[in-house]
Amino acid sequence: MTILHLVRRSAFETHDFALCISNIAAGDVLVLIDDGCYNLQHALLSQAQALLSADALCVLQPHAKARALTVKPGVKAIDMQALLGLTFSLDTVMTWQ
Repeated sequence: MTILHLVRRSAFETHDFALCISNIAAGDVLVLIDDGCYNLQHALLSQAQALLSADALCVLQPHAKARALTVKPGVKAIDMQALLGLTFSLDTVMTWQ
């Protein structure tokens, strides 16, 4: 079963991102949304990058842009349409918040 992991909060405030990373399995996709975009600047991002391909580690581009964050290499910037497509292409969605 493949899971779309949506991380909504910053690892600077909660342990959600670390818990999400510890639950990643083959075929899963992780998307940083809302304040989860701040994880682009957190040290845990390298752990997520080690587990996931660049196509499976994403950030919602409008949310990152609203927070004046630059998308890092190895992270795919996606729009709302792509996020919607992921919700239908994977088996289940888990929101970390």
